[in-house]
Amino acid sequence: MSATADHAEERTNPAARLGFEPGQVVQEIGYDDDVDQDLREGIESIIGQELVDEDYDDVADVVLLWFRDEDGDLTDALVDAIGLLEDGGVIWLLAPKTGRDGYIEPSDMSDAAQTAGLSQTKSISVGKDWTGSRLVAPKR
Repeated sequence: MSATADHAEERTNPAARLGFEPGQVVQEIGYDDDVDQDLREGIESIIGQELVDEDYDDVADVVLLWFRDEDGDLTDALVDAIGLLEDGGVIWLLAPKTGRDGYIEPSDMSDAAQTAGLSQTKSISVGKDWTGSRLVAPKR
């Protein structure tokens, strides 16, 4: 695929900017009516399979965590998500953008990630209403 084709896909499929790869197991947590369906479908088209849900009983390559202010304790949710990951896996923390219902202060997300032992490596807009933060655990 050419660089131009890559850029075209990034514009039409926001999931392309998140680094998903074919064959990855992506576990989705926090699904609700407000999630970005285009993003979900874009991820599924890249990985070549459906996202697995919270009941999945094996490790995942990526955890997609939709989280809103009213969803409880973010640190606890991140610690739980770490336990679902394959070594070297990634958590994409998806939170509502500024001014949207459920908005979380960036400093609160950063504090929760640090407390859970994660490092934020990237933060991008992943749709009209959502922002994404790529979180990784330190190398073991």
